[in-house]
Amino acid sequence: MAAEPILSTKQLTMRFGGLTAVGGLDLEIREREIHSVIGPNGAGKTTVFNCIMQNIRPTSGQIWFRGERLDGLTPDRVAAVGISRTYQNIRLFRNITAIENLLVGMHLHLKSHWWGALFNSAHTRHDEAHAHDNALKLLQFIGLRGRGDVLARNLAYGEQRRLEIGRALATRPKLLMLDEPTAGMNPRETSQMMDFIRETRQRFGVTILLIEHQMRVVMAMSDVVTVLDHGVKIAEGPPAQIQSDPRVIEAYLGSPKAAQTVRRRAIAEGGAPPATRNRSG
Repeated sequence: MAAEPILSTKQLTMRFGGLTAVGGLDLEIREREIHSVIGPNGAGKTTVFNCIMQNIRPTSGQIWFRGERLDGLTPDRVAAVGISRTYQNIRLFRNITAIENLLVGMHLHLKSHWWGALFNSAHTRHDEAHAHDNALKLLQFIGLRGRGDVLARNLAYGEQRRLEIGRALATRPKLLMLDEPTAGMNPRETSQMMDFIRETRQRFGVTILLIEHQMRVVMAMSDVVTVLDHGVKIAEGPPAQIQSDPRVIEAYLGSPKAAQTVRRRAIAEGGAPPATRNRSG
């Protein structure tokens, strides 16, 4: 019997005026899986992330996380119950240091109050020292040991990506949502990020919900893949099944005839079938 999902959506729908960005989505994410959501540009992938985090309020439907309804909560309460995310475009506090960015993430679990900081109480000093020690350990894990005092804006691109993931981990999530973590990376950096994401799951025991445009990343890393097209789920299953699904190929390449022609040509030229190498947007 399959384990209960850590997160599920039931008929999740998000409309913007007359546009349905997500339509009746049923999604189940199981604990400690790497579950990828893919689809062409405009498929509704990031909208799903925004609905889960309650950055936007869904038009209808339900979102459940570990037995608790999320829809209707504020984003900070969603983070408090154990969900954190990154963004396609890196969103760090660029003018503070790397370790300060991590400490911002840890603020959610600090027990001190403003009056403790005002009077420099022993409890506050202990709380801050503990957070600083944890931040140093997290810096080492994300490959930034000795660079905690560097301003975030002065870090290399790949370092900024890992720092953003580190800040998300600082909130102690049970579910980590990564929005195109390899965007803008070369093949070597992409491989390093893939290893880093696997190690993150192993070290922290987190479940990972992934939006990714590089199909080699999706196929190599995912336990389950959900495919969206115009906000509707058209396929779901293990990578090998998704890779050869004609509905997925059609969604990426257009008509079935065009998809079949391009697929035959790619195979004849010794390349990978289009569904494994085209950008998902």
